[in-house]
Amino acid sequence: MKAVEVNFDGLVGPTHNYAGLSYGNVASLNNAASYSNPKEAVLQGLAKMKAMHDLGLTQGVFAPHARPDVDVLRHLGFSGSDTDVINKAFKVDPILLRACYSASAMWTANAATVSPSADTLNGKVHFTAANLNNKFHRSLEPATTTRLLKAMFNNDTHFSHHTHLPEQGFFGDEGAANHTRLADDHASTGLEMFVYGASAFNSALPKPVKFPARQTLEASQAICRLHELKPTSQILLQQNPDVIDQGVFHNDVIAVGNANVLLCHEQAFINQPQAIEQIKRAYIGEKTLHIIEVPTAKVSIQDAVSSYLFNSQLVSLNNGNMMLVAPQECQNNNAVNTFINEMIAADNPVNQVQFFDLKQSMQNGGGPACLRLRVALNQQELAAVNPEVILTDDKYLQLCAWANDNYRDRLTSDDFADPNLLLESRQALDELTQILKLGSVYSFQR
Repeated sequence: MKAVEVNFDGLVGPTHNYAGLSYGNVASLNNAASYSNPKEAVLQGLAKMKAMHDLGLTQGVFAPHARPDVDVLRHLGFSGSDTDVINKAFKVDPILLRACYSASAMWTANAATVSPSADTLNGKVHFTAANLNNKFHRSLEPATTTRLLKAMFNNDTHFSHHTHLPEQGFFGDEGAANHTRLADDHASTGLEMFVYGASAFNSALPKPVKFPARQTLEASQAICRLHELKPTSQILLQQNPDVIDQGVFHNDVIAVGNANVLLCHEQAFINQPQAIEQIKRAYIGEKTLHIIEVPTAKVSIQDAVSSYLFNSQLVSLNNGNMMLVAPQECQNNNAVNTFINEMIAADNPVNQVQFFDLKQSMQNGGGPACLRLRVALNQQELAAVNPEVILTDDKYLQLCAWANDNYRDRLTSDDFADPNLLLESRQALDELTQILKLGSVYSFQR
């Protein structure tokens, strides 16, 4: 049966800001305390979604989370009305309040791990929201993410939803940011690559020294079991801890795959020559597997991190070509741009590139690939998806109008004390749930 890959891009939330909350994410730390432009951010993301739709791809929309998270602030001892809670937190612990305002759910590559039905023993598409246990501001997301996924994929015949893994470091799970699928095409049984940073139980395995390893081996193994993956559809590899310590906080900052192409830096994995051979042996497709390794001599780790070359998307177009969807930073970096031109001229399926201005996201440490959750669906499964979360020309115009009506064009940390920001955000999301027909997915709606 024919299948397509739907990229569900995260809508940037109304409280998008630069708080520098993500230790190990160099871009996030470097831009801490800068003022943000939520309206520009959401419109940049929507423009990228529309461009993918115009290419003939099936494009989805993933709603943001409600922020600030007043429920968490109450759980941490701040009492009174919503306004009281915010005012008290702003005076007593402004850093905590910043975390509760974080719009980081915009990066839906971290939202969940998704396994297509072709890879699973029971023939269903499996979803497990990431617990994002390594960062407090992201650990607030799993319950809402699960409700959103269930509202989007609400059909037990085709979709299976799992509770996120235990909320502690032994099972740190960062979702699809450390998960890549290789296959002849989206309908074929594929090889799901799970890339972990360290083992929680086996201290003999290497681990980074400076920055944390956010994905554990044990979490990846658990996802394989929960998703009932076929034995031939799973492979576990360890990310190079040296590059984690250089700011490569997820695998999707150092490698990206699509169909029968894997683009990775030569320092992406531990014992990379052996890792590449392991991938080649495990690949179960009939087509040639193209593994494009980027030499350090051409693109340094620093250039890879600053440009987010590997956080670009690789997408299969309807004409059989493959396109690299890259941030403008790649075009502006001479070494990276030179490599991209060499790659699209070489003998491999990637023969086009398109650059996007995603500065608002990039300054917080997330590029094109961070903004989307990939879901491969056959025609019956696609028909079972909530149709209102699939982008159309009319839906795009509707969402742009919604954003222009509801979002601020400047936000600083001082604005977090403004109770109107809470009211504006809730109104925006209440309207959005009606536009996308999501129901009452937010706690404030209950």
